[in-house]
Amino acid sequence: MEHVRVAIVTESFLPALNGVTTSVCKVLECLRDDGHDAVVIAPGTSPWSPVATPERYAGFPVHPVTSVPVRQFRVGLPSYELETVLHRFGPDVVHVASPFVLGVRGLIAARALGLPTVAVYQTDMPSYIRQHSGPAGDLTARAAWAWIRRIHAHADLTLAPSTSALEDLQAHGIPRTALWGRGVDAELFHPDRALDAETLALRQRLAPHGEALLGYVGRLAPEKELHRLAELNTVPGTRLVLVGEGPSREDLARQLPGAVFLGRRERLDLARCYAAFDLFVHGGTRETFGQTLQEAAATGLPVVAPARGGPVDLIEHGRTGLLFDPDRAGALRAAVSSLLVGPDAAATRRVMGSEGRRRVEDRSWRRLTRELVRHYSRAVAHTSRSVA
Repeated sequence: MEHVRVAIVTESFLPALNGVTTSVCKVLECLRDDGHDAVVIAPGTSPWSPVATPERYAGFPVHPVTSVPVRQFRVGLPSYELETVLHRFGPDVVHVASPFVLGVRGLIAARALGLPTVAVYQTDMPSYIRQHSGPAGDLTARAAWAWIRRIHAHADLTLAPSTSALEDLQAHGIPRTALWGRGVDAELFHPDRALDAETLALRQRLAPHGEALLGYVGRLAPEKELHRLAELNTVPGTRLVLVGEGPSREDLARQLPGAVFLGRRERLDLARCYAAFDLFVHGGTRETFGQTLQEAAATGLPVVAPARGGPVDLIEHGRTGLLFDPDRAGALRAAVSSLLVGPDAAATRRVMGSEGRRRVEDRSWRRLTRELVRHYSRAVAHTSRSVA
């Protein structure tokens, strides 16, 4: 499609920072740069919120809908204003990011208007619900998958971010699926950031005695399974550094004595945090992708993560990092220690970091967005065949 008009209906947007918001923002920037048109429909913030949903992003209008807070998330409420925006804008395709509530209305409205739809699967909601449902976890997870099947049945195409997520969707009967990964800003997240004066000052503050810095970036929440990081508390000569905010912040401070919490960081400040680390650690087994793992790799860091879910696509075990068995106690500690101990450990980390960087350098958001536009074309073709 040489020129496309896209309506993006997203379950999350600024000022919230998470994987869904980041990918939507990057896609919007690349659509603008390639001369396409777009409109965004997203949850709005309350009138008394200190940071409001922006009126425009990347030059495109943003239409906020009424939302309510749920566990520190803004959940957009379905309403007929969504149909009004779609009708007035007249998109070629409707892109629905991580549909669950607002996105459902977006898919139904698009179908009523005869508009092609692409749904981007991004959040493993069944696992999240299972984790928070106690004894009824399996039952509620099955109900969640039934709901997801109903949602995605309305989409002309559903895109999964990793082979693991794609297999999950197919195993649960989701029709018309394809693989679409995520881009990474390899200029912002770059090994040379380690030489910035601000990065060197940060590292000196975090590791005054030459400690190896074990870094984590992401939401501080139960679904990230950060309790696994407790294994790293007593690894000699190291310090654990966590970047991000979330409801688990206070609990983690008690579980991880000695860890440093840097809070929410963005753009250049975030890139410098990555560059100050010696290696990157991640404990979550429910990641459909793992964007922070890509950012760490782009920075030239070896990555240690579970051998489950999205990380399996992103880490080549023994070459760009290590995959550990999340079901074996001490496996994370052993993997991290193997990259810290011994005369060749520093050289091994450098080689892994360089290889990781090499593998992600060509995963620019521009290339991934152009691939996304080709997926839009597939959805348009599917709708045309259905009408015919």
